[in-house]
Formats: sequence, structure tokens, C-alpha cells
Amino acid sequence: MKHIVTVQNAVTAFAPFTEPTDAELDAIEQEAPLINAELELLDVQIALLDRPMTPLGERQLRRAANKVLAERAELANRAVSVREGDAA
Repeated sequence: MKHIVTVQNAVTAFAPFTEPTDAELDAIEQEAPLINAELELLDVQIALLDRPMTPLGERQLRRAANKVLAERAELANRAVSVREGDAA
């Protein structure tokens, strides 16, 4: 008979070393609007899975997709401006 044991102690022993750094948390915070826009797009796509496409559904899908694209562009522009600011 094999005994099943937990590895909880081994996992939690390294917890302080695996916490996100301040830079990683800042990066997540910078990407939060994009993440929210992608979640909104996913919500619209899920809502449209089980019903026929209507003009309202098309409009909701298009708006959510455009919001994702706008947030991606905004994030890319901020990244470029930060890099240019570092070089100066």
C-alpha cells in the first residue's frame, strides 16, 4: 500500500522567495486596463455563443474588440514613451 503525503511544507517553505517584485506588480497594474478590456470581450463572446447574432450583438462585439485594440495601442505607446524617456 502506498501512502499519499502532502508537500505543503515544501511548497510554503519557498513562498517568500516567489512573491512578485514591485516591478512585476507595477507591470500588472499598467496592463490592468487591457486585461479588463479582454475580459469584457470574452464576456460578450460567451454571451453570444448560444443565441443568434443580432445587430445589437454585432455592435457589442465590435465595441469590445475595438476597446481591446485601443488598450493595446495605449499600452504600446506607454511602453515606447517609457523607453524613450530612459534613453534621454
